[in-house]
Amino acid sequence: MDGATDEFSATDARKVALFAQGLLGPRLPGGPAAMVRRLGAVQLDTISVLARSHELVAYARHGPIARERIERAYWGKGSATFEYWSHAACVLPLEDWPLYEFKRRAQRVKGRSWHTLENADKSCADVVAQLQARGPLTARQLGGAKRGGVWWVWTETKIAAERLLDTGVLVCRERRGFQRVYDLAERAIPTELAAQDLTDEECAHRLVGAAGGVLGVATEADLAMYHGVPRRLVRQVLGATDLVPIRVQGWDQPAFAAPAALDVLGRRLTGRSLLISPFDSLIWYRERAERLFGIRHRLEAYVPRHKRLYGYFAMPVLAGTKFVGLVDPGRVGDTLVAKHVTLQTRDAPRHVARALTEAASWVGSDAISVRRVDPVERRPELESCLAELL
Repeated sequence: MDGATDEFSATDARKVALFAQGLLGPRLPGGPAAMVRRLGAVQLDTISVLARSHELVAYARHGPIARERIERAYWGKGSATFEYWSHAACVLPLEDWPLYEFKRRAQRVKGRSWHTLENADKSCADVVAQLQARGPLTARQLGGAKRGGVWWVWTETKIAAERLLDTGVLVCRERRGFQRVYDLAERAIPTELAAQDLTDEECAHRLVGAAGGVLGVATEADLAMYHGVPRRLVRQVLGATDLVPIRVQGWDQPAFAAPAALDVLGRRLTGRSLLISPFDSLIWYRERAERLFGIRHRLEAYVPRHKRLYGYFAMPVLAGTKFVGLVDPGRVGDTLVAKHVTLQTRDAPRHVARALTEAASWVGSDAISVRRVDPVERRPELESCLAELL
């Protein structure tokens, strides 16, 4: 390649990005455990509509896979994962434990968090003592996670456990009923991983290279966002990675590509019609999603109902290499409810119908109900497409 003189079209960039993310071409092999290693991070969130977001990410790449299998891959006895702060709270491959030492080190230097501990030393010592004596425990088992009242206010015990998690004294490698289970890192992290003591630059070098591989094509900001690496560190290590500089038509920022990801440009690959979680790594960085796909998507779960444009948890609908609309889904009994469907392209109805039908099968719904369609005059098209598939 000729470095930065190489220019790619926006279509090429989308194809490379989707293939790198496991959303174009054959379904990812190896199941959810292999998917976590490939993506490097699966974001967690408490919102559950069709399913929780970490399940939706696996579903998008594997199809109607058993949800129990997804949970086992993330938190089962044989799982090889841990939870920590990547760009947000994420499930991460266990082998990446050493790569987040730069964040744990920063937390230890910081010495505090946005939660206030009245008696930090005593509270933290009590949590550690309980875990030493009783084994892995949830915050509730440690003494409670929430104080009384309407709002969610953490107890001293919960704050202490989270602070110890941030600094690497504790680790979460399991969830029970979606509650974190805390354990001592010295007990739960394999010795060969715990013994690695990487510098900030070494951590950044490996994380930036990995981010480039899973993004396929990315700007410096994209690379920084993916694993939450500071921009200054990205700039320091970028030249030492195998990422190559390119230009993408329509992008006003320099870009970088993973050589292996560029191999997809000479191949014909089959796309799919999918509902994509707003927390999926394909679109979690909104500026990148707009630059790649031309969609201005914002999660409206925390927007007052009367101000929402597309719905509480509107999921973009991917059709091959483009987004064609949005669906705000829900469930009532055994019925999947499309509370608000937004059709944005000529062929959107058939892709939305396919995505809804497959999703309904996955969550065990035997019927689909559509409430609102925009534009309203296209409702018959959508209903016709659904009737053909059901």
